[in-house]
Amino acid sequence: MEKDTIKFGILTISDRSSQGERLDQSGPALVSMVEQKNWQVMVSDIIPDDYETIRRKLMEWSEIGETDIILTTGGTGFSPRDVTPEATLSIIDRNAPGLVEAMRAASLLVTPHAMLSRAIAGIRKKTLIINLPGSPKAAIENLNTVLAALPHAVELIRDSSTAESGH
Repeated sequence: MEKDTIKFGILTISDRSSQGERLDQSGPALVSMVEQKNWQVMVSDIIPDDYETIRRKLMEWSEIGETDIILTTGGTGFSPRDVTPEATLSIIDRNAPGLVEAMRAASLLVTPHAMLSRAIAGIRKKTLIINLPGSPKAAIENLNTVLAALPHAVELIRDSSTAESGH
């Protein structure tokens, strides 16, 4: 698969950023990283930490078929408003635990706070959804951890005839 064929959605989940009280830095950092890989950002948005709003947006983006991967940033911690993992779990068809296991393992080398992440990754229809932390630094570090596996993941989800070549 050509690197530039992967299409992304970037969803920032933050009460304060969605209300204009704080500048979203994580979403733009992820957009920049995706574009540096010559991949495409098809949609991006900022929404509040609200279970139903998160669910609706993830379902909408995975239903329209414009995105191969949706990256969420924010709402993965212990705060009572951190409901991104629960909203994600409620709409995925299949779990992808290896991605979050790898991200947590790599993050633990940077900070003990990594063990507080409740991030989820999974597949809905033909879209891979990955929860990332809300901090720009942590979001980029976590995405960097799984970056090399994403082209193959997309090939497999698309059921590409070339997905198993080279194994």
